[in-house]
Amino acid sequence: MPHETYRKPSDLPETIPIFPLSGVLLFPRWSLPLNIFEPRYLNMIDDAMSGSRLIGMIQSQGDDRVHPSLANTGCAGRITSYSETDDGRYLISLTGICRFGIEAELQVETPYRRVKPDWQAFVHDLVSPPESSLPERLKLVNSLKRYTQINSMEVDWEAVEHAPMETLINALCAGCPFGTQEKQALLEASSVAERAQTLITLLDMDVPGDDSSTLQ
Repeated sequence: MPHETYRKPSDLPETIPIFPLSGVLLFPRWSLPLNIFEPRYLNMIDDAMSGSRLIGMIQSQGDDRVHPSLANTGCAGRITSYSETDDGRYLISLTGICRFGIEAELQVETPYRRVKPDWQAFVHDLVSPPESSLPERLKLVNSLKRYTQINSMEVDWEAVEHAPMETLINALCAGCPFGTQEKQALLEASSVAERAQTLITLLDMDVPGDDSSTLQ
């Protein structure tokens, strides 16, 4: 498992490439599939595969697609699945390792951006939280049922009932159609337990969703 390689901050790299993408979240121990097609990010994946295999997912802010502003916190993930399509795209999966703040953005000659991450506030990400520290599943399920009914969303309730709690919490945080600020608040929650409580609060606020959305 990727987390077995990273047990303390010194196991993590001093610099990482970043992939700014609004509305997309990566969490520790959570798998994120990505379809890479922009040349600069194809270059980034090539370089990552020959190096640490770590890239930092972080939400972009503003309308500048070339050099957008960045959120305060992102999450580094290791490339754990990789394939190339006939038309030159990369299909990868990232497994989340540890969140980070940005100590500094580096001046680079590569077409993609690179930062010096600050791992210190998130070193607890390297250890799985005990199930006993997480809220009761029933409380989360009840909030989810109300939210999905109001927003006409389909849910795999069998998966909701049987998925490990951390997996369920991360899946809902990533899959529910919250706004960028709400998603960033979920990412920045100090612990998985706090993330779950923030998620329940957002569900109970009855945030309008996209009627066509489906949770897997």
